[in-house]
Amino acid sequence: MTSCVIFDLDGVIRHYDSAFVSGVEARFGLDPGTLDQAAYEPALLERLTTGKLSRKAWVREIGKRTGHPEAAAAWGEQPFEIDREVIALSDELRGLGLLTAVLTNGTDTVAVELEGRDVMGHFDAIFNSATIGWAKPDPHAFLAVTDALDVPPAECLFTDDSPSKLRGASRVGMATHLFRGMVGLRTALAGAGVPLG
Repeated sequence: MTSCVIFDLDGVIRHYDSAFVSGVEARFGLDPGTLDQAAYEPALLERLTTGKLSRKAWVREIGKRTGHPEAAAAWGEQPFEIDREVIALSDELRGLGLLTAVLTNGTDTVAVELEGRDVMGHFDAIFNSATIGWAKPDPHAFLAVTDALDVPPAECLFTDDSPSKLRGASRVGMATHLFRGMVGLRTALAGAGVPLG
C-alpha cells in the first residue's frame, strides 16, 4: 500500500533553463560547461548538500576555481520555473488521503528560494539535505524523511530524475520511479495502487 509520495525538487518540481548558463559563459568568454563543472565537483557538492558549506561560499568557490568571480555570481542568479502539473498532482494525492513530501539535495537557501512561488503549502513537508545533514542517495536521507513523517519506507514511492538517487531509496525499501514526465509518474502511481482520476 502506498501512503506517501516523495518528490525530488530540481528536475521534477523546479526547472532551470540551461540556455541561461550558456549565456553567462558566452558573456564572460568561458568554455561551455566551465561553471557547472566547477560547481558540481563531487567533493564540493557533498559539502554543500550536507550543510557544511553555505550557498554563498559555494558561489565564491566556483569563482575561485574558474578564475571568474563575476561569472560565478551571475551563474548563481539562475531563474527557475515551477512545474504546476506536479504541484497539482501533489494536491490530488493529498486529496486522496496520501502524504506528500519533497526531499532535495539542496543548499541553505532553498526555503528562501521557494518563498512566494506557491510550493510549500502543497506538500506535507519539505526536507532539505543541507538541514538534515544527509544527502541522497545515502539511505539516512530517506530514513530522516520517513522517521519525521512516521511512515514505513515500504509505504513510500520516491520519484527523482536521477537514477543514482533512486538507489538509496530502494535500499531502505521504498518503491521508486525515474521521473521523465507526468505521464510516466501517473502510470507508476496507478501501478502502486494509487486511485488517481
